[in-house]
Amino acid sequence: MAVDYTVIVIYLAGMLAMGWWGMRRARSKSDFLVAGRRLGPAMYSGTMAAIVLGGASTIGGVGLGYQYGLSGAWMVFTIGLGLLALSVFFSARIARLKVYTVSEMLDLRYGGRAGVISGVVMWAYTLMLAVTSTIAYATIFDVLFDMNRTVAIILGGSIVVAYSTLGGMWSITLTDMVQFVVKTIGVLLLLLPIAVVKAGGFGEMRAKLPTSYFDPLGIGGETIFTYVLIYTFGMLIGQDIWQRVFTAGSDRTAKWGGTVAGTYCLVYALAGAVIGTAAKVLYPKLGSADDAFATIVKDELPVGVRGLVLAAALAAVMSTSSGALIACATVANNDIWSRLRGRTVTGDGDGGGDHDEVRGNRVFILIMGVGVIGTAIALNNVVEALTVAYNLLVGGLLVPILGGLLWKRGTAQGALASVAVGGLAVIGLMAGYGILANEPVYYGLLSSLIAYVAVSLATPATDTAVLDAWRERLAGREVPQPVPASR
Repeated sequence: MAVDYTVIVIYLAGMLAMGWWGMRRARSKSDFLVAGRRLGPAMYSGTMAAIVLGGASTIGGVGLGYQYGLSGAWMVFTIGLGLLALSVFFSARIARLKVYTVSEMLDLRYGGRAGVISGVVMWAYTLMLAVTSTIAYATIFDVLFDMNRTVAIILGGSIVVAYSTLGGMWSITLTDMVQFVVKTIGVLLLLLPIAVVKAGGFGEMRAKLPTSYFDPLGIGGETIFTYVLIYTFGMLIGQDIWQRVFTAGSDRTAKWGGTVAGTYCLVYALAGAVIGTAAKVLYPKLGSADDAFATIVKDELPVGVRGLVLAAALAAVMSTSSGALIACATVANNDIWSRLRGRTVTGDGDGGGDHDEVRGNRVFILIMGVGVIGTAIALNNVVEALTVAYNLLVGGLLVPILGGLLWKRGTAQGALASVAVGGLAVIGLMAGYGILANEPVYYGLLSSLIAYVAVSLATPATDTAVLDAWRERLAGREVPQPVPASR
């Protein structure tokens, strides 16, 4: 295992070095939060794929393949579909807005009234997303070093917090690009073919497993529908995803670079399911499906290759964790703290010097990072935490965000009612039905839609000057945002 340990240590040291190098490039708020809005297609595609394909997509995707066969690909597949939809239909318009957060977009569209409450919901989502990624360090470091859970979380979390705090989005972009390459080599080019060969090839896999393992819909229609509702739509509106869209250097980069990343996700989804299916042949009686990835890596891969594949799993977790962390800190600073202080900034302007802006955001990443590590230590169930995050996101924010992009009659009052009703409904229904039930997101989303439409139609239309300014920003022509007379 000495060679494997060496590979992992070199990888972790490289992540910290990237953070230090990125610190030298992060000289303004735009550099620190959105990498200066100048990423090219190759780097944009790699980093976007890295952030959406985290530990749940890698370890969880293999686990679903172990449990259900090829239809276990659906969870990650719906993530890819969401990224494709975002890239093709919305990303160019989103990039042209030149904002930093989803709540800033809502302020532009509705006239500056939706920021704080939507910011709180988005902050809760990004916090829980960062927590679930951080919890996953315990699984990986346990396989590597037989390490105590708390120590593993602190170690992995501290490395991510360190490089994210140093260089912000520049550091995260550089590390994500490395992580994308490591994941591609480790999972697609090494683990996938080795797992299939070790299982005896596809013919042997078919002979040893039930036919349901090769049914593309074997996981169940209702489960697939729920995945679409949560993950496909979640990809359309998450701050962690939008913040990557904001890094694109052009509309074309946002659209086509994201399309490449989405297509990569579809391939990754199928690869994870096939690896899990092979693991079912090799280890038919594992105690937990989520142990499939670690078991096949630990027992079937040669020395050196094993270290690289475990580094790939670590890369998957770190990319999602760092993206969620900077999103959480950006929302906490820009959408909550700044507004509570009566200081609102929309777009690339800032209320102080560049140095002060970078320093302030750096402090928030550090504070949120400590909070994420502490919460991860206190929680045990990754699936429940992730479900809470996506239920809040989809139930509370999907309707006002997509409504603002697609329906000009939507109003600020309708948006606020939608966020409040949808968010409270999801929380209440999770308490009644259980966190893992499907009903909370179904009925929460429906109640959010009803509240949005009903209140929007019952209140005066959005001020014409606000809509005109919104259309100018969507077209990429930045204009001062008007303040409605009623404020």
